[in-house]
Amino acid sequence: MLWSKDQWNSFNRSAGCWVLGAGACVLALALAAPAAVAQQTQPKSSAAPKTTAAPAATPSAGAEDAWVKLCMKNQQTGDKQICLVNHEGLEPNTGMVLIAAAVRKAEGEDKQQLLIRVPTAYALVIPAGVQIRIDDQQPIQLQYSICFPTSCQVQMELSDDLFQKMRAGKQMVVAAMNIQQKTMGFPVPLTGFSKAYDGPPVDNAKYEEQRRQLMEVFRKRQAELAAKAKQAQQSQAAQGGAPQAPGNATAQQKTTP
Repeated sequence: MLWSKDQWNSFNRSAGCWVLGAGACVLALALAAPAAVAQQTQPKSSAAPKTTAAPAATPSAGAEDAWVKLCMKNQQTGDKQICLVNHEGLEPNTGMVLIAAAVRKAEGEDKQQLLIRVPTAYALVIPAGVQIRIDDQQPIQLQYSICFPTSCQVQMELSDDLFQKMRAGKQMVVAAMNIQQKTMGFPVPLTGFSKAYDGPPVDNAKYEEQRRQLMEVFRKRQAELAAKAKQAQQSQAAQGGAPQAPGNATAQQKTTP
């Protein structure tokens, strides 16, 4: 079952938040039954695509805590514990989620799901899907499960082989193609994944408050950058004066006797 647009929007209330975004809102959406799993296919060639690095992403926590475990168990989950081991890479100036990845595990279920989300701000070529590559392993081609105006999501059953590679790996790169036929590479550090997966979940309320404070830092940074840009504009206008409209000087010369 794919999440409906209403469900998606209802959990987008915190800045940069998505299905894996923040605290309880994150989990409530993830509690829905897993989406129809995208088919995992091996690419024809093991060669990694040439990629253009996306803007540097900042984890929503420290480097050693780039992954966080969020769990919930209530009536909405059928009294089963649902956990997400989640990573978000944020654009360092705006706080926009550049890449998000998570492993979803439900109590009593053997299968896990891998979820990946990339923003549509880079004008993605939807049919191209994404490739994921862990260290120097062979890349895996995946198709988007669902897209919304701001993002596209991949959801697939996580095989034991890929799970173990995530545990042992140093970095996963998610490659997506834009309309300029350039492949954007979004790095996902795997440091801390196993620790978060094996460890206890964080306090959802505390995590959401920390994330709110982080988004407030980004908001202030944006306000400061906007103020500096406005000041620079005003300073330039004061020094050079208002630019003369093209053609005015020529017109004046023609009318001068």
